Amino acid sequence: MVKLDIMSDPICPWCYIGKTYLDRALAQMPDHPFTIEWHPFQLNPDMPAEGMDRRAYLESKFGGKQEAVQAYLPVAEHGVKAGIDLNLDSITRTPNTINAHRLIHWAGIEGRQSTAVSALFRAYFSEGRDIGETEVLGDIADGIGLDASIILRLLGSKADILETRARDTAARDMGITSVPTFIVAGQHAVPGAQPTDLWIKVLTELRATAE
Repeated sequence: MVKLDIMSDPICPWCYIGKTYLDRALAQMPDHPFTIEWHPFQLNPDMPAEGMDRRAYLESKFGGKQEAVQAYLPVAEHGVKAGIDLNLDSITRTPNTINAHRLIHWAGIEGRQSTAVSALFRAYFSEGRDIGETEVLGDIADGIGLDASIILRLLGSKADILETRARDTAARDMGITSVPTFIVAGQHAVPGAQPTDLWIKVLTELRATAE
């Protein structure tokens, strides 16, 4: 088996697109050698706990309304190309994602980490749900087969907050500045939303090496 570590944030559209392309490659090669682990990387680690209005956030980040629109045009175009339902107009809040990352971690303990990541992407980008809200995360947990009551209790505590922030910091200390970033076998960093063909090539080379 080959470890594939993925640094990602549930509110990163390129991460959603990148996962979609990777998933298609894995589906085409069901005997792939990857063991996948998702790692936290907050795009906005200083975001207020309650999040903020998305329009205000984007206009502040990109320098105005028109600049924000221009910045997201490639996202919309690549979303269509990837066949993803990016309902960007439905998103009203930009959340703090620390709790979403905690949910991903707990889902991993139950062997549902990638399922949780997909569910969070859909909830945020397709359904316009605020994944910073505890009740929303509880509902997502329930939808992927986790015990929502346990997840809600954990979210109401400080469980794994410091650990999640430390992992985020560790990724930055490695030199990672943007997501998604894929690290193959602990050695080769593959940044960005890479197309399915590239992953097919990587998997084919790994198979040949193994043989």
